[in-house]
Amino acid sequence: MQTIISTSDLTIENEYFTGDIGALSIHPDGRPYGTFRTSTVLAEGARIHFMNCVFENTAGPGKEAGQAIALYLDGDDIRLTDCILRGHQDTLFLAPLPEKEVIKDGFLGPKQYTQRTHRSFLFKGCRIEGGVDFIFGGATAVFEECEFVNVEPGYVFAPCTPKEIDRGFLAKGCKFLCTDNVMPKSCYIARPWRQYGKVRLEDCYLGEHMHPEGFADWSGRGEGGTVVFEEYGSFGPGASGAKRPAWVRSGADPKNCFISNASPVVKNYK
Repeated sequence: MQTIISTSDLTIENEYFTGDIGALSIHPDGRPYGTFRTSTVLAEGARIHFMNCVFENTAGPGKEAGQAIALYLDGDDIRLTDCILRGHQDTLFLAPLPEKEVIKDGFLGPKQYTQRTHRSFLFKGCRIEGGVDFIFGGATAVFEECEFVNVEPGYVFAPCTPKEIDRGFLAKGCKFLCTDNVMPKSCYIARPWRQYGKVRLEDCYLGEHMHPEGFADWSGRGEGGTVVFEEYGSFGPGASGAKRPAWVRSGADPKNCFISNASPVVKNYK
């Protein structure tokens, strides 16, 4: 059963949220759930601070269950500190949705027809596990000293940053790790879900499971010149011998970067 948190100005500590619905499961209305009706938790209130909480969706790998969201954030200024998120495909969705769906009912769910509102989120010291596109959406989100753990081959970030927003996903001092079953060079940092997706890494550790290219294209969006993927100061076996695509900005010095390294406005937490 999905938990919906609509109240604002909350601090939620030491809670364990679990669900097991995948996109291929059949909803009571007779249709598949689809991605955006699978979330274990939907948080849509403002100024919520989750501390030491666990969010999981145990539906299983995407090849078997389809997409399965553990946490869906669509409220203003939400913060997570020392939390654990577990899933496979699409573990964490950070609203807003893209403006247009690619296939009919692709956004079927609680926010399908709502106005797209830009959101900002902050994650500190969190562990986020998944496989394919397991952190995705159009928000501005800062991840500080977090762990991103691939439990199967795939992609960590899949941004759909709106064209008018200059900051997407920023990972600072984070670790990109994997479970023992994941083969070397089988995973990617990010791929663009939409044509203006933005991701930036600063001083992150990359495990040997990361492919030398690091960033993957998606339907030619990277090559199209509108995607902004940046990487500075990466280290570890996944950064050694890296051969990034020409459309990715990378190196040791973040001068003249496209994306501001400032945190999003996240304030007034109780």
